[in-house]
Amino acid sequence: MKMNRVTLITLAVEDPKRARAYYEGLGWELDSDMGKAVFYKMKGLMLGFFTLDGLAEETGKPVEELKTGAMTLAQNFGSEPEVETMFAKAVEAGATPVREPFKTDWGGYSSYVADPDGHLWEFAHNPFMTLDEDGLVA
Repeated sequence: MKMNRVTLITLAVEDPKRARAYYEGLGWELDSDMGKAVFYKMKGLMLGFFTLDGLAEETGKPVEELKTGAMTLAQNFGSEPEVETMFAKAVEAGATPVREPFKTDWGGYSSYVADPDGHLWEFAHNPFMTLDEDGLVA
């Protein structure tokens, strides 16, 4: 059994309809909408959005004990202009700009936005990472 993998990431959101509007505004294609949760397939991985109340019910943990972790989700792109395009598209779709595109001290190019529920996304170009034709890590 291979353990070095992730198959589903679920983020708590206030309103799944608002999350859908934002992510579909970025061009994401919905896989399923279960009311309290929505899911998107991403080439062998799924990303889901679940209401905080629904996540509390599902895990058996009180809402007051569920906290957001300090983490980012990231999409890597093949060029700096693609990072700038994605940053602008995310802001246009409703993201809050956190950090405008910038040259990093490690030789890349990066930017950060917060989605409507505050989840941090990094859009980056890493010249040391090879991406295939689908934009996946090769």
